[in-house]
Amino acid sequence: KRSFTVPSLWGRGPDYTPARLTGAIASGTIASMTAKAMVLEFGMGVDVHGGDATKAACRAVSDAIRHSSLPLFQELRARGGRMLVDVTVGVPDPGKVDVERVRRELPHGEVTVHPVAGGLRVPGGDTLIACAAITVSVEYSSEAAP
Repeated sequence: KRSFTVPSLWGRGPDYTPARLTGAIASGTIASMTAKAMVLEFGMGVDVHGGDATKAACRAVSDAIRHSSLPLFQELRARGGRMLVDVTVGVPDPGKVDVERVRRELPHGEVTVHPVAGGLRVPGGDTLIACAAITVSVEYSSEAAP
């Protein structure tokens, strides 16, 4: 029996819904896969004058990844694996975040961005602070797993 396990990503976007995965696995469209969280990164971004949630979110993502070098992902791709990047960004108005623009801050992987209520709107001004949490998982087919 084939199975699929993505503990940190269930319900996080259309590619990871249990019904879609079950159908794809049953039909043989995808091989049995497993994903494992390998990297957690955190950042903060500020739009000092303008209250732009997208600008603050992009800066938070940039802050989270700018001090990292992850050479293990070269081996991952060589083995036919996938790099899954799950971004949760907290801002006061999550509906104002341009998800595609935030996604472009990440140079590698299959990126999913989830704006949620959070961050901070500084009282008495137009300063907005965003917080980002990034989980990078690797996924191998059962045939290619190390």
